[in-house]
Amino acid sequence: MDSLKWLLLTYKVPAEPSSKRLALWRRLKSLGAVYLQNGVCLLPKTDEHVRRLKVLENDIANMEGECVLLETIALDHQQEEKVIARFKADRDDQYRELLGRCQGFEAEIAKEISIQKFTYAELDEEETDLKKLENWYEKIRKLDFYDAPLAAAAQERLRDCKALLDHYAQLVYDAHDENR
Repeated sequence: MDSLKWLLLTYKVPAEPSSKRLALWRRLKSLGAVYLQNGVCLLPKTDEHVRRLKVLENDIANMEGECVLLETIALDHQQEEKVIARFKADRDDQYRELLGRCQGFEAEIAKEISIQKFTYAELDEEETDLKKLENWYEKIRKLDFYDAPLAAAAQERLRDCKALLDHYAQLVYDAHDENR
């Protein structure tokens, strides 16, 4: 089996202004980078990641910082598995947060049903909230390079949320038919 190739970015930027350092960290995290330690992160080697890290290299230079970008492989299968586990753990943290928000979505719909708030405005609001959850899930999936364990649970939970919203929508439609 061929070893997986990663891009290793090491960087050092001035402590001030901290907003620039934080923005750099956010950009790397938004790419799905895993930090091995401060200023040292990994991404799977793809053409897109190479392009994006080259842009960041330029940004780091403009911040009067320095960086080195390397292509690397793990020393052995055990080390490779450690790295993959880090990527999966990061994604699972995000899926866990999404699952918590799904729980909140379900509780909100249950509350609206219990108080019989069957309005189109409320339905529209709930549809917007579900769309946000679905978009968030897609963002996480895009960064889930190694199929984190909670991916399937998150997908299933979103299907449940959609089914619950469909049920609520039917209650809204039924309530408005009765009022005619």
